[in-house]
Amino acid sequence: MAPGNSSPLESFVRELDALLEAARQSFGSASSLQQVEEARVAFLGAKSGRFKAAQKQLGQIPADAKPTAGQHLNRVKNEIQAAFDAAKARFATESFRGEADPTFDRTLPGTTSRLGRLHPITQTINELMDIMGRLGFSPAYGPEVEDERHNFEALNIPADHPARDPLDNFYLSVASKRDGETRLLRSQTSTVQIRVMENRQPPIRVISLGRVYRPDTADPTHYPMFHQMEGLMVDEHVNLATLKTVLQLFATNYLGASVPVRIRPSFFPFTEPSVEADYFWNGKWTEFGGAGIIDPNVFKAVGYDTERYTGFAFGLGVERLCMIRHGIIDIRNLYTNDVRFLRQF
Repeated sequence: MAPGNSSPLESFVRELDALLEAARQSFGSASSLQQVEEARVAFLGAKSGRFKAAQKQLGQIPADAKPTAGQHLNRVKNEIQAAFDAAKARFATESFRGEADPTFDRTLPGTTSRLGRLHPITQTINELMDIMGRLGFSPAYGPEVEDERHNFEALNIPADHPARDPLDNFYLSVASKRDGETRLLRSQTSTVQIRVMENRQPPIRVISLGRVYRPDTADPTHYPMFHQMEGLMVDEHVNLATLKTVLQLFATNYLGASVPVRIRPSFFPFTEPSVEADYFWNGKWTEFGGAGIIDPNVFKAVGYDTERYTGFAFGLGVERLCMIRHGIIDIRNLYTNDVRFLRQF
């Protein structure tokens, strides 16, 4: 068939071959990385590249010839990409760079790259998990979007309890409209202990660290999103002495040897008796969180034998632990992403 009467497939193939030859010449004659990049944009650019324009002509090829045309199109693209990779590789060697760029002095020291590091909160969580792991506690996890049963009811917080006030929680109205069930961002990691006890029988010794949410106004000691460490131990003969021993061992490991622990009476709906734990640190007593012996009503909600098993739970603020350890006076510094502050840790 004469060139003037060639088929659409033949014309398409000739155009692709010419495109490939032009690309090879451009990449082969490039004398700098900038020229290599310019050639890449000209031939492989996603918007105005010559290959992209040729690819659009595939729609004009008859259906019976499209498989052959498509195969040739892919081969040409791969070979153009290979020509680009080869051209870029030529400039990766130090010897070529020194010859092409007379201003390059290979005897000068290189620029030191800055290494990233873990956020202080993440560092704290990892250390807490390690300490509690050595005390025999295994990690447990739960969802941050919870239902009212796990966030309130199973924790012995009835419907008329002030802790369920909409002003003190982040309720999700969209979830309620979708399936009729009220959901909220969990206000405490105690929800995880309910999920664990629903699916496991004692003995249980777990630790949960995660985000919780409360509509607090941000100030030096409060933030609407923060992290809690929730500990749970359920077995026979667990009592307040067991709880205080675990808290003492934790304090010794995290803050240093012989850190005194003080237990003060308090009230939480899901523990009875309930206590507040204070540690004596830097010359003063500092509150770290709440704890207590698990209320029998909580055991009944998960089907545990209240005559056989007892247990304790404690919740400590991760940010508070981090701030005390590092001398941070404003919790907001942990969330402003100021690199000058984060580089200290």
